[in-house]
Amino acid sequence: MIVETEAYEPNDPASHSFGGRKTRNATMFGPPGRLYVYRSYGIHWCANVVCCEEGVGAAVLLRALEPTDGLDVMRARRGLDDIRLLATGPGRLTQALGITSAHDGLDVLASPFTTRPSEASVDVVASPRVGITRATDRLWRYSLAGSSLVSRPRPRL
Repeated sequence: MIVETEAYEPNDPASHSFGGRKTRNATMFGPPGRLYVYRSYGIHWCANVVCCEEGVGAAVLLRALEPTDGLDVMRARRGLDDIRLLATGPGRLTQALGITSAHDGLDVLASPFTTRPSEASVDVVASPRVGITRATDRLWRYSLAGSSLVSRPRPRL
């Protein structure tokens, strides 16, 4: 279950789409529902879901999830047992799920992904995004209220 995300749009100086479409960010410009995958600081992959109509350049970064299926595979990929460290943070999340640049542009509603809506309503907390240096005042980080699997710093309730 996804427990934390961050939003990015074209007029946002912290967004990869800021400044227009380029070869490296082309996926971010649509179609919606595609995965935009990029390397962060040359270290780990990050995954975003494109969320607006084609040509807009908006996406939602997947920051953390609560592992519910495939725990053995995730533990093997991450080389650890602690569920709190499997997918808490965008780099850990992509490593746990095995997401790489090969997934860039794939439809999140098709194989190899399984996507389904929550069966219950949830409380969400909005807070400032983390790990950026521009537009830090925007409350575009969305977290499942009370989740211990949200990345640090945890938002205040």
